[in-house]
Amino acid sequence: MEKSVMLKSVDEANRTPRGEVAFERPADRPRSARRTGILAVKLALQAAIALAILLAAYVGMNRLILAKDPVPVRPARETSYIVQTMPVEVRDHAPMLSLYGEVTAARTAELRALVAGEIVRVNPALEAGAIISAGEELVAVDPFQYQGAVTEARANLAEARAALVEARGRVSTEEGNVERAREQLEFAERDLQRAEQLMGSGAVTERAVDERRLLVSQRGQALEQRRYALDVEKARVEQQQAAIERLQWRLSQAEKHLADTVLKAPFDAVVRSENAAIGRLVGVNDVVATLYARDALEVRFTLSDNQYGRILADSGTVVGRPVEVLWYIGGEPVAYRGEIRRVGAEVALARGGIDVYASVAVEEGQPALRPGAFVELRLADRTYPASARIPEGAIYGTDHVFVVDADNRTRRRDVRLLAFDGTHVIVSGELATGDRLVSTRLDKAGEGLLVSEPRQRGANTGG
Repeated sequence: MEKSVMLKSVDEANRTPRGEVAFERPADRPRSARRTGILAVKLALQAAIALAILLAAYVGMNRLILAKDPVPVRPARETSYIVQTMPVEVRDHAPMLSLYGEVTAARTAELRALVAGEIVRVNPALEAGAIISAGEELVAVDPFQYQGAVTEARANLAEARAALVEARGRVSTEEGNVERAREQLEFAERDLQRAEQLMGSGAVTERAVDERRLLVSQRGQALEQRRYALDVEKARVEQQQAAIERLQWRLSQAEKHLADTVLKAPFDAVVRSENAAIGRLVGVNDVVATLYARDALEVRFTLSDNQYGRILADSGTVVGRPVEVLWYIGGEPVAYRGEIRRVGAEVALARGGIDVYASVAVEEGQPALRPGAFVELRLADRTYPASARIPEGAIYGTDHVFVVDADNRTRRRDVRLLAFDGTHVIVSGELATGDRLVSTRLDKAGEGLLVSEPRQRGANTGG
């Protein structure tokens, strides 16, 4: 209590008015120094205790580690990578071009009415999409007036032939008349010669000779008339023969018109459209039906300038090259065999290439192609000799692959990329037939890696 009062008095004694400076008295300095020294000793003691604890823990841990039994260590083992391999085959390879085209009808016919008249018969199968056989009747026009024209033409021809018989008879008669007139002329000429001989001896008078001369002249004139008449009759025969030929043509024309009253399919075809009904009046050239040949379909597709140039340089021609046509029906492709038949006459600037036309063969049992179908085509590109076809993922960088040697270690082979073929590429280089190519993609691929192939399922692993 006394100490507290004393301290309080000391504090009050040390106070100074605001604005005045307080000065430490000499008697207070030893007490402050002692407190600082005590604090330093405490801090040093605490640090020593902490250091001793850490040292004891370290020593104890080392003793526990040394007292523990040693752990067995496995020897280092080389990693073996499981990879898929494929055999390399070096030969001629040609990448397949994947193209797209449209099916078109190579042969289309618009069947028009060849004669005018009323339709009296229509084939029940004449409907869009129906299949028509060659020679099958499609429609028939009323044949009444055309049958009458045939009858009339035949009658006129028969009359002309009869007239020709009469004309030839007259020719025969005139030929006989000419022959008799010639004989009479010869008789008169011989009689005149005898009379002239007798006139020299005085047995015949000059008047008798003149009369015989007149008779020869008359007989000669009669012969000329008969010959003229014969020429006229022969001309009439020729005219009649010309008339018969004209009437024969008219008969043929009438028969053709009669045959044209029945319109038939010119080839095995599919009906694209029809415009025929019983009772309809049709005129000449009215379209009755449109057909396209079911066995003459083409696929039109476009080759770029580079593709066309490579194929042309490879074989010298594009025509005759086989193609495979794929038509996807319900998601499943149907494959058809085809062959390039012709090349377009001009460059298709709008499509950026050259139009090519390939024929398509539809085998028995396959769905019939339809014009307008969008199809895929596969066509062999340029052939690369002494090349290998490998997966695209087997190439590292752009210039090397890895093969597996007899010790199951990878070895680098430099290659040169020639062409792409779908998910594969065609390369040339240091590969040889029989090499085991690493087809699995390795993240750390390099020379000398130990590899192994996965065991096949079901393989016998027992001894």
